[in-house]
Amino acid sequence: MRLTPYEKEVRRELETWQRSGASPLMQAINFVMKPVDWVVERTVPPEMVDRASGAVEEFLSLLNDASEWTYDASEQLKAARKQGLDVERAEDLRDQPLEMIDPIARRYINENAVLAAVEGGGTGLGGAVLIAADIPLLFTINLRVIQQIGAAYGYPMRGPAFRPLVLSIFNVAASGEQHAKHHALREITVAASAFANDLEYRGRTAGTFNNQGRHLPREIAKSLVGRKVLQAVPVAGAAVGAGINYWFTSETAKAAYMLFRALYLERKERL
Repeated sequence: MRLTPYEKEVRRELETWQRSGASPLMQAINFVMKPVDWVVERTVPPEMVDRASGAVEEFLSLLNDASEWTYDASEQLKAARKQGLDVERAEDLRDQPLEMIDPIARRYINENAVLAAVEGGGTGLGGAVLIAADIPLLFTINLRVIQQIGAAYGYPMRGPAFRPLVLSIFNVAASGEQHAKHHALREITVAASAFANDLEYRGRTAGTFNNQGRHLPREIAKSLVGRKVLQAVPVAGAAVGAGINYWFTSETAKAAYMLFRALYLERKERL
């Protein structure tokens, strides 16, 4: 099916995003945090990284092993109907004009970033003791925003079949690098082919989620602990916790926004 002028413009935007590296925000944070990263590598106790890593691994393990997890897309359907779209099920949004559903998805970016910042600020008051407790809450908010944005494009994320997409989005959010985006877009291509042909989506390769799940959690944990080390400092901890959570959730939401738009276009081109 041919793309509209708006969709062609989105395609060009996606190509630019794919070729780009980390976002300006991530680059700025990396630059500012370089001295801190150097100190962290030499001073942060390994057990702190282990606790943070364990929290990430536990969350991803639940995501991986859960027999069923669901999301109610009634909020997205209500927003679509307010715009005059004739939709009865979340899946109906897959065939609605992209320029009509993009605004529905965008609303969740700042909304969840602010929520994560408030949560991070609260746990930041507890210093190092609450860093490990903060991470599961942060990832829960991030999973929620992925589900919300996915539902806006007609993919309500019902069931563990979407695990590879979720992990790919987290991977992009954590690194922002081209290789992560390339892998995620390859996953999108597989998903689009399955949905266009009414087939069950199973992920790009067997075991991809499990194989990556063994490596990625510790990398994410190291990144978050490095950024959150100042969270252990009295008073400053709340500001650091809020700022880092805002950054990570913004990156997750933006990655989900771009990748689900890519899924929309890839599926349409295959119909």
